[in-house]
Amino acid sequence: MVKKRNQILSAIAIILLCVLFGLLYINKKNIKKEISYNEFLQYIQEEKVEKVILGNESKLKVKFKGEDGFYKVENPRNPSLKETLLIQDISVEENTENTPLSIIQGIMVIAFFSLGFWYVQKQWKKQQPKYSMAMEIDDSRKQQQKITRFYDVAGNEEAKEAVEDVVDFIKNPEKYSKYGARMPRGIIFYGPPGTGKTLMAKAIAGESGVPFFAVSGSDFVQMYVGVGASRIRDLFKKARMEKKAVIFIDEIDALGKKRTVSGTGGNDERDQTLNALLTEMSGFHEGEGIVVIAATNRLDILDEALLRPGRFDRHIEIGLPDVTGREKILCIHAKNKPLNPEIDLKKVAKQTVYFSGAMLENLLNESAMLAAKRSGEMIQWEDIDQAFYTVIAGAAKKDRSGVLEKDRKITAYHEAGHALVTKLIAPENTVSKVTIIPSTKGAGGFSMNIPPDKMYYTKKEMEHQIQVYLGGRIAEEIVFGAEEVTTGASNDIEKATSLLKDYVMKYGMSKETGILNMHILADVGQKQIVQETVFQECRKQMNHLYEKTKNLLIENKFFLDSIAKELLRKESLTEEDLNQLVSISL
Repeated sequence: MVKKRNQILSAIAIILLCVLFGLLYINKKNIKKEISYNEFLQYIQEEKVEKVILGNESKLKVKFKGEDGFYKVENPRNPSLKETLLIQDISVEENTENTPLSIIQGIMVIAFFSLGFWYVQKQWKKQQPKYSMAMEIDDSRKQQQKITRFYDVAGNEEAKEAVEDVVDFIKNPEKYSKYGARMPRGIIFYGPPGTGKTLMAKAIAGESGVPFFAVSGSDFVQMYVGVGASRIRDLFKKARMEKKAVIFIDEIDALGKKRTVSGTGGNDERDQTLNALLTEMSGFHEGEGIVVIAATNRLDILDEALLRPGRFDRHIEIGLPDVTGREKILCIHAKNKPLNPEIDLKKVAKQTVYFSGAMLENLLNESAMLAAKRSGEMIQWEDIDQAFYTVIAGAAKKDRSGVLEKDRKITAYHEAGHALVTKLIAPENTVSKVTIIPSTKGAGGFSMNIPPDKMYYTKKEMEHQIQVYLGGRIAEEIVFGAEEVTTGASNDIEKATSLLKDYVMKYGMSKETGILNMHILADVGQKQIVQETVFQECRKQMNHLYEKTKNLLIENKFFLDSIAKELLRKESLTEEDLNQLVSISL
């Protein structure tokens, strides 16, 4: 309907424009050219003038005998001119500015410009939500369509226990006021991406039976000073109208980063917005059933004014799920999918260490898409297995004709090095798959090394992990020579260096540097000394672990060759295949 109306208005505008230009053209066509006043007087004496149009305009219109159009001549504004013309028997007209043609032209001009003004105003109003100083939060932000409950959230049992009292407070704020208890005005959920921070906030609103207002921190960051603060006030106004509500601000670090003094005033808008948020939260009454929940991946960069008691004073970590949590999450997402009953989700949960809830949901969704693609009746284990490695490393390349045989051999020994080192020094880890099939993410192959779920890692286990990272590069050196090592180990070296830096600087596991947090020493003016000390120690430790791993692989080169040859033959190996190849007792 709106589209049809716009088409009609556009057609009217085009017609008006055409008519206006047509009238202007006709009027211009009727005026041939200008003549001088002396020529005009001469033509009067020669009795060639047939008609003169007088008026208040700067020009007179003159029509000569035997011609159709008019000529223009300067208006002398001489009161006796009319009498002179009449004596010469010349036709005279006056006040022609209100002729039908001129009236129509005037109306057309007014209509055209009115229509243009209306169109521009309409387009400006469309952009108004983006720039208006009185911007209001859209009512669609109040999400009540789908009710989420705590049973929809799995893998965060500790977090659910930590917010149960908040649910009770929202339902019965008077009960807590009676005892003089002040419930937290704000809660911050922090943790890695995809762990369910938004879902937990929705569950709190669903359990409490109150409206859920969801916004993003970036919604309040605008280039015009005052826009963000206005939006904050409008959001809290809407929440107060509901009496009880949950306000959820995702990515609050976009709004609430630590403030710095800036002479340029570049952060004025963000500071005003943050101040408005703090003011609104401080204005809550004790009996109001409104809770503000924020989510961030970086708690350390938030402004201290946000984190103090009375603001966001309860901090709850929403971390990666353990094996039990992963199994529950998989069960939730498998409810509406035709999963083969023989598939053991507990086995899938054990293989998905470090998977977030979002990754687990994506895993089953990819499995369902693969099953639908092959028109299968149910999702089979092969679909889950293929989806697992698609999520981790990307889909396998179908056309591998361009891969050189030498590159295949290098990749085979590289991945065999990772797998063998894992089997030799970290048998508790699961090497679920080793492959030399290139992926769409650019990997030439990969070795899937899954550690067990643990709360802590020992010094020895960290050293073993660094050795596993180095295994691929070392295998290349042993087989092809030190001058023939490739760029394939770049990501391994990056991971090994990062882990070793934490080993020395953060965890105090180096004998040379002792039990010191080197980051703190760097912050107190010893940065240059710390950098040199850490560099030397990391280099020493890395060289030591490299040589230790190299000797280990040289001693077990027979198994290295066996795994590499089998990879070249089959392209992919499972844990059972590796166990048969590495038939040793450790």
